[in-house]
Amino acid sequence: MSHLKNTALLLIDIQNDYFPGGAFELEGAAAAGAGAAQVLHAFRERTMPVVHIRHEAVAAGSTFFLPGTRGAEIHASVAPVQGEPVLTKHYPNSFRETGLADLLRQLGVEHLVAGGMMSLMCVDATVRAAFDLGYTCTVLHDACAARALAFDGVEVEAAKVHAAFMAALQMRYARLCTCSQFLQELH
Repeated sequence: MSHLKNTALLLIDIQNDYFPGGAFELEGAAAAGAGAAQVLHAFRERTMPVVHIRHEAVAAGSTFFLPGTRGAEIHASVAPVQGEPVLTKHYPNSFRETGLADLLRQLGVEHLVAGGMMSLMCVDATVRAAFDLGYTCTVLHDACAARALAFDGVEVEAAKVHAAFMAALQMRYARLCTCSQFLQELH
């Protein structure tokens, strides 16, 4: 992959509240976190840029990712190390009011490899925004997690929610692959 010299790993909202026992559990969070951790390790081995995004809920009535809580902390499986930037956001789009675009420009990044939570919200919003800002994107679809939704009396299981959002991103916004596929390409 010739573009890897201009590539950064973007880990979006892999935070405790999404994991078992958290305030807003997602289906498959532990497996997604484990996959993200493997790719994170590979980026660190190669001293390639890594950016962590964490959400803090500041809107009235918020029930998870509350400032100062353990649930709002980045999960131990992908905890940042010294020198890795951590940007805090308050909106689904990781670029909105965070300085992410400026940071990526400073790092010379042209391609983003993204994983995180939730597939249906912050991953989707961030990847679409990245595309609109001119980045090419790869989404590690098995390093993302979702939850069931309902609309107009229709219950949609988490796996189908995840699949629908990944299918939509794949149509135009990103290349999708598994963590193991990406790691094979990296080697």
